[in-house]
Amino acid sequence: MQDFHLYFELGWQHILDWKGYDHILFVMVLCGTYLLSDWRKVLILVTAFTVGHSITLALSVFKFIHINTGLIEFLIPITILVTASSNILAGKSKPKGMQLKYILALFFGLIHGLGFSNYLNSLLGRSTNIVAELFAFNVGLEFGQIIIVISILIFSFILINIFKVKRWDWNFFLSSAIFGISFVMAAERWPNLFS
Repeated sequence: MQDFHLYFELGWQHILDWKGYDHILFVMVLCGTYLLSDWRKVLILVTAFTVGHSITLALSVFKFIHINTGLIEFLIPITILVTASSNILAGKSKPKGMQLKYILALFFGLIHGLGFSNYLNSLLGRSTNIVAELFAFNVGLEFGQIIIVISILIFSFILINIFKVKRWDWNFFLSSAIFGISFVMAAERWPNLFS
């Protein structure tokens, strides 16, 4: 039980750590175009992302797959770029094409899971209780992810319903800002692909 608490805490601290803000940016841009009233759609979207990263996190920890760390670290901002671009290109229309969004969230979750696995593998070392620790870490990641989702939905609600910011203006600002940050991040990580 003590190990569960430790790995749970490491999980939520990892996703909420500003040093690894790429995962925070992805979750923000994934759900940032939605309102509190869209919580069911957001729940399914985030669950798709969760399923994806849970699969590759487990496969990597159990040594079934291993992919170049430089490639994964480059692909993570690419997932953010693609998601931000789709938000911007959707224009002022309400979010649609949900099935495609769910598939992309699942696929991008696979990539992010490999990013999480680098950190978790370094923590586990020669641990004999990998399944319980993997589960606790994953639950901690989800807890941190839920904090991000709730925060961004509440912030959107305040801007749109209280300060009367137009929904499109907020979506465009958020997606464009995150697009710019992730573009720089991808450019900085590009050379690591070849090292």
